[in-house]
Amino acid sequence: MHELPCGERAVRCLIGEDIDRVPFGVGLGWIPWGDTLDRWRRQAGRPDLIPAQALGFDDSYLRPEVYCGVYPPFEYQVIEENAEFVIYRDERGILKRDRRDKLSMPEFLDYPVKTDADWERIKAERFDLDTPGRFRQDWDIFRARLRSTGQAVQVGEYPWGVFGTPRDLLGDEELLISFYTRPALVKDMMQHLTGLWIALWERIADEVQIDRIHIWEDMSGKQGSLISPRMVEEFMMPCYDRIADFARAHGVRLISVDTDGDCSELTPIMIRHGVNHYLPFEVQAGNDIREYRKLYPTLGIECGLDKRALAGTRADVDAEIARCAEMIRHGRYVPGFDHLIPPDALWDNFEYAAKAIRGLCFRV
Repeated sequence: MHELPCGERAVRCLIGEDIDRVPFGVGLGWIPWGDTLDRWRRQAGRPDLIPAQALGFDDSYLRPEVYCGVYPPFEYQVIEENAEFVIYRDERGILKRDRRDKLSMPEFLDYPVKTDADWERIKAERFDLDTPGRFRQDWDIFRARLRSTGQAVQVGEYPWGVFGTPRDLLGDEELLISFYTRPALVKDMMQHLTGLWIALWERIADEVQIDRIHIWEDMSGKQGSLISPRMVEEFMMPCYDRIADFARAHGVRLISVDTDGDCSELTPIMIRHGVNHYLPFEVQAGNDIREYRKLYPTLGIECGLDKRALAGTRADVDAEIARCAEMIRHGRYVPGFDHLIPPDALWDNFEYAAKAIRGLCFRV
């Protein structure tokens, strides 16, 4: 087979069509945290090290410059700071406390929606389709880049999701309580956001072919889904059905979901409602991509290699390379580790794993 453009290769791989080789170095499972990259540069003695260039990663998806969430954004505001921490309100209106060294996730302190009236105000002021500035894309430049890179077009990204965005508006605990105490509010949030996104995607589809719709949820922990399967069906899946209808109408071949934790309860539900691509399958939460492949032979699987092995022995890394080889043999798999690469990962291990996986990808 002739060499495919990188975007077409990734899409075909995940939906099970013929490909010239498996995509390499694509997506979430190859991206180091900022501190990880600093450490790798010191370990490698290369202050200008860029892993994607050093290891020959394929290009990832190309996303139009369109604002899909809070717009205009809240004003970034520092509330309090000292030598160790900064307390600030971010562009989504979330109050956070963050370490200056960025060695851990921030602590979430407060959220912009507390009452139904807060939501009605923010919905009108910051989730309106026609707010000037939502579209900043020069489409001639975008199409020229597509022609030069061969990337696939993605709409949707972190931090926008049917569950994920309402959680960022209300906060984790309040959202979970509101499923019981304010179900109409939760449904209105989910339906309004879905309508906004689909309207934005309609405008994008008028300009370019969309290849992938990506939905960020992060709605699982080690114990499984944060809400019951019944609630997933009742609250979320009507929105997913609207997204799937859009995808069918516009020839979009991939609908992907990113959720951390144990996603075993969510996967079969979402597959029934149009999702055909899933990531990142965190191993420490109990996910084994080999088992998912047996259960869902037509599901496009991405990531799922244990990132913890990169802080371990060479034997630990070899075990993940073997897992990767098995998944590649089955097909519909894009290799990657099971989330962003943490600071304890060793550059030598990452480089060794990447070169071995590259060999597997290019032999197909």
